[in-house]
Amino acid sequence: MNLNDLIKKDNIPVPDDFAYKIQRYKEHLFKWNKTHNLTGAKDEKTIDEFIVDSLFVTTFLPIVDNILDIGSGAGFPGIMLALALPNTKITLAEPLKKRAAFLQFIKADLKLTNIDVKNCRVQEIKNQKFDIITSRAVSDTAILINMSLPLSHQNTKLLFFKGENVYNEVNKKYDYEIIKTKKRHYLLINSIKGDKNV
Repeated sequence: MNLNDLIKKDNIPVPDDFAYKIQRYKEHLFKWNKTHNLTGAKDEKTIDEFIVDSLFVTTFLPIVDNILDIGSGAGFPGIMLALALPNTKITLAEPLKKRAAFLQFIKADLKLTNIDVKNCRVQEIKNQKFDIITSRAVSDTAILINMSLPLSHQNTKLLFFKGENVYNEVNKKYDYEIIKTKKRHYLLINSIKGDKNV
C-alpha cells in the first residue's frame, strides 16, 4: 500500500499540494540521511508509516492557532503537521544542529511559512504559550509535562506519541484520553490545570 492509500484508508484530510510536497520532503530526507543520520528509518515503507503516524493526529485534534513540537528530529510530527495544517503556526524545537539545519532547509524548500525552527532545547524557549504541545519518542510523560508547563496556558493540550507503556506513565490526576491505533498509543492530555505555572 502506498502513502496515498494509507492516508485515504485512515480518512486523513490533507491539502491539495500535500502529495507534491511530501514527495520532495522524502527525497531530501533520504539524501540528508545518508550523511547526517537524521532518522533510524532507512526505507520508504518505514518513512511512510512515520508520516501516517504523524498525520493521524489531525483526525482528532481541534483546530488551533499554534503548536509546539518538542524534539522535532527529522520532522515527525512537526513537519507533517505543518504540511497538513497550513493555517496553524508550528514551532519546531530541535537542539541538534544537523537536524535543525535539515528542518530549516525543508521550511525554505517547501515554502512552509507556518514553521518557526528553533535550534535549542525546549527549556530555552521563553515568553511563549502554545495551544498544543506535541512530542514523539523524546522522553517519559512526567518529564514531558514538566517541560511543557512553562509554555502552557489554561487550555493547552499535550499530545505525546507513546507505546503500550503509556498506561504506567500517565498520572490519573490529569484529564486525559488514549487514542489507540495498531502500532501507536496517542496520549492526549486535555488539561494540566492546577499544575504549577499554568
